[in-house]
Amino acid sequence: MQVESGTPVRRRSNNLAQGVVEALTQRILLGQLKPGEKLPSESTIVLEQGVSRTVVREAISKLQASGLVETRHGIGTFVLEQQSQSGLRLHVDTVASVRSMLELRLGLEVQAVALAAVRRTEDQLVRMRQALTDYQASLANNDSCVEEDKRFHQLIAEATGNTFFTEIMQHLGNAMIPRTQVKVDERGGADFSQLGHLANLEHEAIFNAIKRQDPDAARAAMVLHLTNSRDRFSGN
Repeated sequence: MQVESGTPVRRRSNNLAQGVVEALTQRILLGQLKPGEKLPSESTIVLEQGVSRTVVREAISKLQASGLVETRHGIGTFVLEQQSQSGLRLHVDTVASVRSMLELRLGLEVQAVALAAVRRTEDQLVRMRQALTDYQASLANNDSCVEEDKRFHQLIAEATGNTFFTEIMQHLGNAMIPRTQVKVDERGGADFSQLGHLANLEHEAIFNAIKRQDPDAARAAMVLHLTNSRDRFSGN
């Protein structure tokens, strides 16, 4: 009986540790914990995550193994600088490359937004709302809105609870929102201000579907947003 009862406990410990790993990894990939910065103390993580010290130590060990952090004895655990992934350095500076990027994002973000609609937390929803509010403020000031646009989509990736989505979106960087990087002679008659206002309406539809926790509506709204972005930008 003791052996049988012990096995599930170990499984629960592994699951809890993985949850802590994912939470800290998200913070690192989103830049909330920066290279060289010290992780919160063991006691702080215990309180934040509601787990035991043993679980936290197991999670830190996994983070060390993945190369995200290093522990300096007697000092603490620090975030490591991540090496650039040269294979994911994408140059988007022509209309054709914009179309290619948006096709890539269709394959990635349609699934991500459906997962986000089911798994998002209230805190993540608040941060998405703030990203859109900031986006609208930049629109009103005739700013580019690139950072706010990127942040909204990265927050959707974070809300999937799957660190691979977050990591890929981080690697895409500004290439994910390529409209201002296109060469002047390639832009034709594209009105970026008008495109920004249209994108804002589509972002709101995506946000509302996530808020309602409706994955089908979220998926449809993302498909519409990305296909519209592709078609109106290229004039096709």
